[in-house]
Amino acid sequence: MPEVASLVRSDPGILGGIAVFAGTRVPVRILFEFLSAGDSLDKFLDAYPSVTRDQAVAVLELAEEFLESGARSTR
Repeated sequence: MPEVASLVRSDPGILGGIAVFAGTRVPVRILFEFLSAGDSLDKFLDAYPSVTRDQAVAVLELAEEFLESGARSTR
């Protein structure tokens, strides 16, 4: 799985430092907003074609890994 730094960037010169997909100006939170609203990954990708499917899936996998590791560490 790719490292976070290769998927997500946070630069004060880009959208005030909001985390964006690397190589784009698309905030990562937009992906989660689409999904939480019940929209599909394909709808997100259609709306933001500068984000690749591989990037979006990798960010979701990293989020899952992060959440699972946190759940294990609190037990």
